[in-house]
Order: sequence, then C-alpha cells, then structure tokens
Amino acid sequence: MRINSPKMNVIYKACMKASKSLIRDFGEIEKLQVSSKSPGDFVSAADKKSEKIIIEELLKAHPDYGILSEEVGEINKNNKENRWIIDPIDGTSNFLNGIPQFAISIGYEENKEIICGMIFDPIKNEMFFAEKGSGAYLNNSRIRVSSQKKLSESIIVTGGPRRSSKKRNKIFEEYIKISNIVNIPIRKFGSAALDIANVACGRFDGYWQNELNYWDVAAGIVILKEAGGFIDFLKDDEKNTSGRNIVATNSKIHQELINILSKKNIE
Repeated sequence: MRINSPKMNVIYKACMKASKSLIRDFGEIEKLQVSSKSPGDFVSAADKKSEKIIIEELLKAHPDYGILSEEVGEINKNNKENRWIIDPIDGTSNFLNGIPQFAISIGYEENKEIICGMIFDPIKNEMFFAEKGSGAYLNNSRIRVSSQKKLSESIIVTGGPRRSSKKRNKIFEEYIKISNIVNIPIRKFGSAALDIANVACGRFDGYWQNELNYWDVAAGIVILKEAGGFIDFLKDDEKNTSGRNIVATNSKIHQELINILSKKNIE
C-alpha cells in the first residue's frame, strides 16, 4: 500500500477502523435499526456508527480541523482552510438491502481544494486513493483512466433521480438523449463515490449525475484527476435546486458529454 503522507495515514486508519464495523453490520443486515431520513433516503444505525468512528479518528489526529459529514453536518465550522469531507456509507440504500456496492469516502480539503482522498469498498477490499501530485492507486497498483475516445463506444454510468426531485423530467431527458448515442446500455449502481473511482481505474469511461452532495464526490475529485480524468460541475438551469451536477470522464469523451448535457442541447 503506497500511503506515505501523514494526512493519508490518518484517512487510512479511519477507513480501516470504520470498515470493520460496517462488515459486521452488513453480515447481519436484518438486525439493523432503520429510520426514515427523507423520501428515497434512509439512514441506519450502521451509518451513524461508521460516521462516529471516522470523526473520532480524524479529531484525534487534528482536533482543530473542520469536518463536513453527511449525518452530523459541520464540526469546527470556522476552520475552512483545513477540512475533512466525509461520507460514512456512500450507497446507503444498497447497504441496507444487502447489495454489496457501497463505500467509505473521505477527502481532505485545504484552502478549498481537495488535496487527498480515499474511497474504500470494504466488501471487495478495494481501496482507491490519491494525493495531489502523487498519482492515483487501487490497493498496490497505479491506476489510469481508459483510452476510449468514442462516446458511442463508451461505458457510461449515472444515478438518480429521486422521486422528490424537481428536475426529474430534465434528468430523464438527459438519460434518453445519451442512451440514443451510446451502444452499450447506461449503467446505474447506486454509489457516486464508487462510480467515480471506477472511472478513475478505467472500468467506466464516463459518469454524470445531478443533485449530488459535496461528500458524495469530494474524495473522488482528486482520485480521478490524479488518474488522468476530468471532472466538472455544471451550472443548473433551474433555481432553488439542491446539490451539484457533475460530469466525470476519462478526459477524451469529456467535452462531447458536456455538450450533450448542456442546457442548449436538452430539448
């Protein structure tokens, strides 16, 4: 495992400690206590436990650093220069239904730039990580994005929309338009962090999704960039919608995918 920097070591320890708890809970999924958080979104006892373990580890290493996490929100919110961005279980619905497609995602932000990050799939034991200027890795191997240049031949992955989304029609229009271009049916796996990680290692050629939160994508930003990919946040054409709209690709199909998703191309 090529983890050398102090920050990456802190993230690694937090991921490994939290993952032990997640693996145990995943094996006894029927015993989990589940409470509704919002339509189409659930939070489990395991989610909260994983978050608590991660936060304790991060604060032990850097008590004054800021934290942005899915469940608790912000900690040490006055420190915007040094901040951890956490998703304790990305793919919660998969986890709660016994689907082995979820991950722990932790990014470190310095002066509003993600410097390093880790996405850990505890079931497959796949650890994606990167630090700015040092390349991206999957376990012990350096990873690079795919070399696919044709969008029509690309494997594209996406997610959403939620039933409560005000952008459902627009998102379905995007899906149909891209489906009419690609030869391989669009994939959907339910974990934004792993989708970006899989673009970074060349399994997928591109990914887009609307209405994501920062913790869904923070770690993936640096991993994809260090693997040679591109990631962009697209401006929304509607007011009062939550979350970020992203396009993440191997770089070679990036502009073509953006052009299709841009406002002027959606009828």
